[in-house]
Amino acid sequence: MSESFDAIVIGAGQAGPRLALRLADAGERVAVIERRHLGGSCVNFGCTPTKAMIASARAAWAARRAHELGVSVNGEIRIDMKQVRAHADALIEESRTGLRDALESHERVTLIQGHARFTAPHRVDVGGRTLGAPHIFIDTGARTAVPPIPGLTDIEYWTPTAATDATVLPSHLIVLGGGAVGVEFAQMFQRLGSRVTLVERHARLLPDEDSDVSAALQQWFKEDGIDVLAGAEARCIETDVNHVCVTTAQGGTARTVRGDRLLLALGRRPNSDDLGLEAAGVETDERGYILVDDRLRTAVQGVWALGEVNGHGPFTHTAYDDHEIVIDQLYGAGRRTLAQRIPAHAIYTDPPLGRVGLDETGARNSGRSILLAKMPMDVVDRARERAETRGFMKVLVDAHSERILGATILGIEGDEVVHVLLALMTAGVSWKVLRDMMGIHPTVGELLPTLLQRLEPIEPAMDTINAA
Repeated sequence: MSESFDAIVIGAGQAGPRLALRLADAGERVAVIERRHLGGSCVNFGCTPTKAMIASARAAWAARRAHELGVSVNGEIRIDMKQVRAHADALIEESRTGLRDALESHERVTLIQGHARFTAPHRVDVGGRTLGAPHIFIDTGARTAVPPIPGLTDIEYWTPTAATDATVLPSHLIVLGGGAVGVEFAQMFQRLGSRVTLVERHARLLPDEDSDVSAALQQWFKEDGIDVLAGAEARCIETDVNHVCVTTAQGGTARTVRGDRLLLALGRRPNSDDLGLEAAGVETDERGYILVDDRLRTAVQGVWALGEVNGHGPFTHTAYDDHEIVIDQLYGAGRRTLAQRIPAHAIYTDPPLGRVGLDETGARNSGRSILLAKMPMDVVDRARERAETRGFMKVLVDAHSERILGATILGIEGDEVVHVLLALMTAGVSWKVLRDMMGIHPTVGELLPTLLQRLEPIEPAMDTINAA
């Protein structure tokens, strides 16, 4: 016998629980199905534990350099990884408990533990229990991608999930992957006390960012003692007594790196391969991401996909925005869509990167008349006072519409300050509004008007000129 609901939410990541509660508040009977832990990647092994561990790493770094600010720290700086992990665990448990209490206390929500698989377009099976609903929302997220590197399956390696469970600090950590996750973990473990080698197959770290961002980060890592192998492909992996040995090919030259731990940070894979999507008629792309339209609807009426599994953003904030789009489609004016979303993200190195809209490469290739301004962080008083002057600020403006197209802030508090530019982009107002702002001294944000006063025209990309 099938149990009937008004809506079924498969997966309890950042979009699912909030969507379920909004639906329930609107009078719907909702089933929420989660096979593991409430909160998804962010709460359990992403944002919460990694940023807590990064905070511990920064505290160690600050203690080591306290003498630069006239503060004496006597004795050796010691890292207690069990306490580092306990701090993260407490935050995880608090978030899980809060979500569980919110869902279980709502009279119109039924929380079910188990793995859901479609048996028909609007019917799922959970451990022999059949549930049906006219609306089904998929929020199953993604997991670490494991590439077919020879020898990898023969060793015990870390995924980012396993790394955040660490209670023993590796003496030499090898990180495969120089994207956002890889660089965050590399710096974090180096500051906690590990020797770190970072292997990136592309010619530079953070290959999806502008080259000046990559160059700055790579220089900082070199100064801090992180060994970066850029343009190096991992060809095979072996073990040698108590070591893992990674053989790389870099510009035709083979090199073997020996460490005691290997961390994979080579991308993500959507959790769509064990949902029985074929029984529902839900389609995926060649990478496994569920295909949705601009309103997050699949090709099957009444079936939606939210969060990382739809391929439209691997972030907590994009997942949350997905649920807002769906709610607007169901109960609002139906105006919110993916097309209206301004891309925005941060990378939590120290200093952090805050990015919104187009980067410089994208702007040069857009065919628009572009104004660009760039300013080093060492002219910012807040940065100078804290002796944290690494990085720069950069903003891009459409010369005709006067709208801000994008911004990059790589520097102290860049992940926070960039929201000022994101707000103006969302409002669609002229950059001159910010240019004329009176900021508070001494802050990082007060330098944004000064930055905008440096706007100058830039040349478009050569291929754009040729196409015109």
